[in-house]
Amino acid sequence: MTGRRAPVPAMPVQVARAFDAFPAAVRRRLLDMRALIFETAAGNPSVGPLTETLRWGEPAYLAEATGSGTTIRLGMTKGSPPQCAMFVNCRTTLIDAFRLSFPDAFGYEKNRAVLLPPSGPLPREALAVCVAMALTYRRRATAKGAFPPCAT
Repeated sequence: MTGRRAPVPAMPVQVARAFDAFPAAVRRRLLDMRALIFETAAGNPSVGPLTETLRWGEPAYLAEATGSGTTIRLGMTKGSPPQCAMFVNCRTTLIDAFRLSFPDAFGYEKNRAVLLPPSGPLPREALAVCVAMALTYRRRATAKGAFPPCAT
């Protein structure tokens, strides 16, 4: 990543409404994560433009034009205190790879999410690596077995 940040595109209205529904501290952290997702995608030409939409009522980001990766969703945990979450498809090996690469940078929820507190420093570099891995997952995964069944 460079020191210069890519411009963040305007947010679709329905996505803005989803962000508005989060508590203020969670919303601020998730908006920082959103900016990092767009910045990371802009720095990787194989990703192409991102589609920003809602999946399960949460902001979601996918490389729809290139099909290079898996969808990233932003949300929060239901527990108290809430944690900010970056969800990926549970049938990928991404969370296992994130745990191996960054065992102490984040919390993790099973094989589906990276967890971050709503406040404190954002581990930008580690999170950018995770985002890049998610946005290029399909390019790196083999056709067979790319999405094994979810663990329950």
